[in-house]
This record gives sequence, C-alpha cells and structure tokens, in this order.
Amino acid sequence: MSLVTWMDLMEKMNNVTEFILLGLTQNVELQKFSFVVFLIVYLVTLAGNLLIMITTSTSKALETPMYFFLSYLSLIDGCCSSSMTPKMLADTLTMRKIISFRGCMTQVFAEHFFGAAEIILLTVMAYDRYVAICKPLRYTTIMSQQVCSLLVGVAWAGAFVHATIQIFFTVWLPFCGPNVIDHFMCDLNPLLKLVCMDTHTLGLFVAANSGFICLLNFLLLVVSYMVILHSLRTYSLEGRRKALSTCVSHITVVILFFVPCIFVYLRPAITFSIDKAVAVFYTMITPMLNPLIYTLRNAEVKNAIKKLWIKR
Repeated sequence: MSLVTWMDLMEKMNNVTEFILLGLTQNVELQKFSFVVFLIVYLVTLAGNLLIMITTSTSKALETPMYFFLSYLSLIDGCCSSSMTPKMLADTLTMRKIISFRGCMTQVFAEHFFGAAEIILLTVMAYDRYVAICKPLRYTTIMSQQVCSLLVGVAWAGAFVHATIQIFFTVWLPFCGPNVIDHFMCDLNPLLKLVCMDTHTLGLFVAANSGFICLLNFLLLVVSYMVILHSLRTYSLEGRRKALSTCVSHITVVILFFVPCIFVYLRPAITFSIDKAVAVFYTMITPMLNPLIYTLRNAEVKNAIKKLWIKR
C-alpha cells in the first residue's frame, strides 16, 4: 500500500478531513507586514541557495568534497523553505486558513524529510572537515568522489526512513475534533493536542525519534570539533586561520539548526507560545542565513561568485 493510499484511508477513518491554521498572528495589519517580510526572506533564500548551487557546480576551484556537500545543503535548504513558506504566505492573505488532511500530513513528511537530511549532511560535513584537518595526507583517498556520493545517498535514505516512520506514526492517530491548529504549519506537537487519546507515550516517541536524534548528532558534532580544534595546535598560523575559517562557518550553521530542533522536539508533547517564532527561525531564517554564512566567511566562494558574474 502506497503512502498516499494510506493517507486517503486514514482520512476517511477520521472525523477530521481538514485543519484550520491560526497562522502567525490574528492581527490583519501584522499579517500584511509579515507577508512582505517573509516574501523577501523567501526570495533571498531561493536566490542565495541557487547561487551557491550554480557556483559550486560550475567553478573548478570548488571541486572539492566540502563544496560538493555544500551544494546539497543549499538544495535541502531551498526545498525545506519551499515546503512551508509558500503556504504560509498564501494564508497571510486569507481570513480562513485551511489545509487538507493529506496536505497536513505532506507538510509533516516534508519537514522531517528535509530536516533529517540536513542533520545527516551536517554530520557528514563535520566528518569531511575532520579528515581534511586531522588526516590531510589521506584526505583525497578517504573522501573520494564515490565515498562522497555514497554519503549523500545515505543522507537522503536516512531522511526518507525517518520521515516515513514519523508519517506512519502520525496518520493513524484518531483526530475526532476540534481541528484548529495554533500554528502557521502542521507540526507534530500542535497536532498531538488534537488527538482524542492519551498522548504521553506518543510524546515520548516524538522525543525519541526526533529530539534524541538531534541531541545525539549535536553532541557528536561538538566532540568532532573539539578533536579538530585540538589538532590545529600543530598547524602554522596561516594554516590554522584557513582551517578555522571553514570550521567557524560550519559550527555557526550547526548551532543555528540544532538548537531550535532540540528545543522543539526534545521535550514532552506540549506547546509554548514561542514555538511559532522558533519554527519561523528553522524553516525560513536559517535556510536564508546558511548561504550568507558560507559566502561571507569563505574567500574561495566569494572569488568563485565574482568569476561567475564576470563570465556573464
């Protein structure tokens, strides 16, 4: 049975066939203002990530594993933002914000698919920096093109498995009503508030399947960068500066992504008023900032972008 067929079956079994989203705010003036702001954020996100993908794929100077992974990170960021932002922008222009049961489940799947892919890819990028700095003589052997492609494939496959587990866990839940979600998108914790059964065990499952994965990967990344920073003691001042430049960019992106993820998912199935702001941050702001962080702190990327514009 396909995922779509399963969702159709569960929709028929539930009393709820659609959900009403309350959005970011009920204030009409603030809705208009947020539309303008987040439309600009979305366009900057698409332009920035597209520029990174084009630059890394056309520049011979960027034909290294680090930029190979960076291009996929930009792809994930663009897709993640596109799976949430257009619906939110459209809803700011309407009084009644409705999303179908299937549309809601699709949002949950997309959020966890692209989120998990980014978690795994950021871990892979940290491993790439570890090999480059701690084992420089074996770097090209260890991080061959085949290995890099395999690691990206693992990121996509792992994300698909995680999101599929999450969606099969969500679609069978009994939604009896009400159907009002106090959010601008479908997310697990707001959805669990609408389930007509005890959600304590379900909340623990969410914390284990999402929150614990975020925390575990974050701790692995912290340990890996502690090892990297310790290894930099043997480098020259120039070599240390160059290595730190790329590491600081990656550490910044890791913090921006993992801290909101841990805050939202590593806790019981409860919601806070700040959850909307946190969701805005990791679905819209972080994907916009990632290209800027990697570009502004990286001379190689900036030079490649300049050459790309000169050619045009």
